[in-house]
Amino acid sequence: MSQFITIQVGQCGNQIGSAFWPLALHEYGVQTTNTAVNLLKTQHNYAKNANDLYDAFHSFFSIPDNSHDISFKTIADLRKAKVKARAVLIDMEDSVIAGLKNGPLHNLFDETCMVTNYPGSANNWAVGYCTHGSEYHDKLEESIRHTVEKCCHLHGFLIMHSLGGGTGSGLGTATLKLLADMYPRIDRYFRNIKIFVSCIYPTVIQDVVTAPYNALLATQELIEYATCVFPVENTSLLDICASQLNKKENMDQINYNLSCKPFQDMNSIVANMLLHLTSGSRFPGVLNMDMNEIATNLVVYPKLHYIFSSVSPVALTAPRIYNMQGKKLQDELFTNAWSRNNQLIKVDPQQSGSIILSAAHIARGNCSMTDLQRNIKRYLCYSNLLLCRKFNHHRCANNNIYIIRFQGKVKFTEWSREAMKVGLCSVPPAGHSASLLCLLNSSAMSSLFKNIIKQFTTLYRRKAHVYHYTQVHGFDEAYFADSKETITNLITQYAELERGKQIDISRLQII
Repeated sequence: MSQFITIQVGQCGNQIGSAFWPLALHEYGVQTTNTAVNLLKTQHNYAKNANDLYDAFHSFFSIPDNSHDISFKTIADLRKAKVKARAVLIDMEDSVIAGLKNGPLHNLFDETCMVTNYPGSANNWAVGYCTHGSEYHDKLEESIRHTVEKCCHLHGFLIMHSLGGGTGSGLGTATLKLLADMYPRIDRYFRNIKIFVSCIYPTVIQDVVTAPYNALLATQELIEYATCVFPVENTSLLDICASQLNKKENMDQINYNLSCKPFQDMNSIVANMLLHLTSGSRFPGVLNMDMNEIATNLVVYPKLHYIFSSVSPVALTAPRIYNMQGKKLQDELFTNAWSRNNQLIKVDPQQSGSIILSAAHIARGNCSMTDLQRNIKRYLCYSNLLLCRKFNHHRCANNNIYIIRFQGKVKFTEWSREAMKVGLCSVPPAGHSASLLCLLNSSAMSSLFKNIIKQFTTLYRRKAHVYHYTQVHGFDEAYFADSKETITNLITQYAELERGKQIDISRLQII
């Protein structure tokens, strides 16, 4: 099985990590709460043999050689076997990491792989990237190497961080560059090491006034060094949690009230997306899609590797048994995965004028290829009918008209119109009998970059707060212009793809 190393950077990254690890243990049948007993029994029923879950356990956890035959059921079993998470924890303000050290899973983390400091990066990308990135370079390199040496089948890195603050944006992208230098795309010992990034983009109303600067500077590094980026917005997560609040079956899963922000549930949504994303590389399946295939099939051009993600059903903090059976519920699962209400970013991948470059669906649990094929066709036909009803000024007489109508709503490129990457993993997520992850690479992502440029320009026009950055040793104001140019070029690439037309080449004639 493939092995992954998670790198949690900054307050946001480590908060996502605090939700990630309990959910990962639930998938492997380890009881972390008293309410998980029935869940664990159900989870094991989906494994084809008793060793499926334990073989996959090595993907996120390292186990001493003399502990391979131990059956892990509780946290006490993990502590007894000296199991460690394949994780590097980084934060220049150690409050969240201190909470992990004192929490129930504190024995899971290796203290030699924790990099902390005080009092933080002052919400300044330059401090995180230039100052702390240089000062802690050797310690970061040693912590990463220490974790990598415990891997025998390293597949890639999962980086979790935000782009609004200083540590997540600055030190997070400094760590990304460090990984790219230490483990290039084709390495002598570790071939095709992938770097997958799940980053939280600041919303229009930011808590940090310098967030536009941090997001712009960090985005350039993500474009340059990441294999795939799965952007997330807090606004989308809040809307998803609000919609779940009204569902009766989720009432006992919500651990917040109306006056508090559901941070734990928001973090769990991101954690579940990452667990689903890596499921094909960790668990057996009739048609598994590992992380290499995700990068190969979804990244059609260099640097155009920002991917929309949406998952259905949305699992919150405390997993609950939810049996999904029958075609009707399978259809609902697929429809929700394509719904904007389940997407982790507010940008609409099907907005007018945009095109979809590539798409993938990863199903887990009780789902077959027949179900996926039927739902893909059903979705396309349903979209066609809706559009014909919307524009019924003239009647739709045949299927050709339907196709034209459909292309006006969801437009694929000529070379990807009939291609849809599909993955089937046999083991479902904790608490559900089936789930579906939808991944789209769409030119609509340029809206995110345009918003970054717009917010940056508004702040930079008056040179507001620029002196906080220029006074940092190693930072030059030209970084702003370079970052803006890189992002602008990416927007231009998307625009050219949208304007592109099919080239008709006449058939060769034999004389």
